[in-house]
Amino acid sequence: EVFSPDLPNHGRSGWLPKLDIPIMANRLRHWMDAQGLSAAHLVGHSLGGKVAMQLALRYPTRVRSLIVADIAPVQYTAQHEPVFAALQAVATGRCASREEAAGLLASYLQEEAVIQFLLSSLQRNSEGTMCWRFDLAGIRDAYPALLAAPQAGQSYAAPVLFIKGGASDYIQAQHWPAIQALFLAASIRVMPGCGHWLHVEKPRQFNGIVTRFLTLSEPSRLVSTGIGSEG
Repeated sequence: EVFSPDLPNHGRSGWLPKLDIPIMANRLRHWMDAQGLSAAHLVGHSLGGKVAMQLALRYPTRVRSLIVADIAPVQYTAQHEPVFAALQAVATGRCASREEAAGLLASYLQEEAVIQFLLSSLQRNSEGTMCWRFDLAGIRDAYPALLAAPQAGQSYAAPVLFIKGGASDYIQAQHWPAIQALFLAASIRVMPGCGHWLHVEKPRQFNGIVTRFLTLSEPSRLVSTGIGSEG
């Protein structure tokens, strides 16, 4: 059984006045309570991976095992200014169509996969123009906090798999000591020829890696939660 919740202020989830990694992890815990999930296997990509790591570190009994896609438990430097500029251009551009919004995004961004990913959160407002479903202003304000490393209350001893895009620099060799210090049973798998969006670029390979790991972690009936930034 697989659940795919949107993070707060993303997708179709509600908006919070303040965002950081611990707040998001706590909201995920409350969401699990509402679903009657005492524990689950967590799969998280990028920011979702940070939130999953935070939940495992803060509430380890709630996480049976953990899969983290192309992110490490470290502080990152700002690198999303072109994305924020592209999003703001669409927000103020009063685009009449998805195609017009895609053209605006393409004037700031080169990766088609990123453009298509962002367009999945586009919707039409009551005035008939295209707008973002997520809280752009809130996410932009919270950006410094979202770059932070998960807060380590304790280490996590259950199985953890980090999946790295071979062409991505989000997980580097210098991050491995931090990973091992927090996640005692961590292993890593590299997907050659993939960037940061590895699950989009090679979904069958990614899903196969996830399925094999979950099967080895718990061969019986699984309840897994995939955490995404957008829905």
